[in-house]
Amino acid sequence: MTKIKICGVTNEEDATWAVNLGAHYIGLNFCKESPRKVSPEQAAKIARKVPSFVPTVGVFVEHTVPEILKIAQKVGLTGVQLHGDQTPEDARALSEKLEVLLIKAFRVGGEADLEQLAAYKDVVGYFLLDARVEGVAGGTGQTFPWDLAVRARAFGKPLFLAGGLTPDNVAQAVEAAQPFAVDVASGVEKSPKRKDFDRMKKFIDEAKNA
Repeated sequence: MTKIKICGVTNEEDATWAVNLGAHYIGLNFCKESPRKVSPEQAAKIARKVPSFVPTVGVFVEHTVPEILKIAQKVGLTGVQLHGDQTPEDARALSEKLEVLLIKAFRVGGEADLEQLAAYKDVVGYFLLDARVEGVAGGTGQTFPWDLAVRARAFGKPLFLAGGLTPDNVAQAVEAAQPFAVDVASGVEKSPKRKDFDRMKKFIDEAKNA
């Protein structure tokens, strides 16, 4: 069964909804430019509401290794998603210092973008593919050709599929790409700070039944 990550959670109520509906991962965004940004203090409150069997994944874009370490330890994160320009060396340093699941995200739009995955395959546990939109790190609501996700499986890492997923297209995406997990933020929102219960429920049901 395809796993589900609800990302960009900003409050305890949405986190509880997501878990109760069957989400397997909760994503907390620390990107300074994101409308879904949470502070470490907010994130710690949310993380305390999430049961231990559901990883809380921090999303980091512009952060350095020391900043990521500090936030991860303060919040009690059980996952770290590198969504910026962090190098393989950065990923290795984090993997040596944190006992968390480590995801490297890549923004892709064409086959040439997959070349960057090779450098990270020995230093992270998971890959995530998101749509490449110039000047925006993620949460754009844009999709990318899902056949790229099929090709990315050749690198041998469990793959999170992100980028423009909604309750209306997630089943098609799962069937086309056969990812390890699907990742959604804007596709299940009322606004960038609040999730929509009905859209979350439909998304999770559609993904699980695909």
